[in-house]
Amino acid sequence: MNAAAASGTERSHVTTHVLDSTIGRPAAGVPVILEHDEVGNWVMIGAAETDADGRVNALGPVELAAGRYRVSFDTATYFAEQEVNAFYPEVQITFQLHDTAAHYHVPLLLSPFAYSTYRGS
Repeated sequence: MNAAAASGTERSHVTTHVLDSTIGRPAAGVPVILEHDEVGNWVMIGAAETDADGRVNALGPVELAAGRYRVSFDTATYFAEQEVNAFYPEVQITFQLHDTAAHYHVPLLLSPFAYSTYRGS
């Protein structure tokens, strides 16, 4: 049983997990926004903050239409809380949601001067 089912909440179609590679731990308290591209205009469809494990399992609806989406991470807020001067105040990951039946997990590996992402499961 997944964590969302165990807690009684449904997991959103798009989820994320942020890891701070500098300290080797999850990045808790990172504000995250999910947006949909509607004919060149980005429309917010969900917002949350990473939990103690660096995860967001409830970021917008449980079902989304095919299309172009963007996940934005407010890394300035996170690094300010850590008292770290970072180069990237925000990370935006734009992706194409093709398969409406599939779950989309968009992890972020973060440090003050670099970041990496991939399509998770």
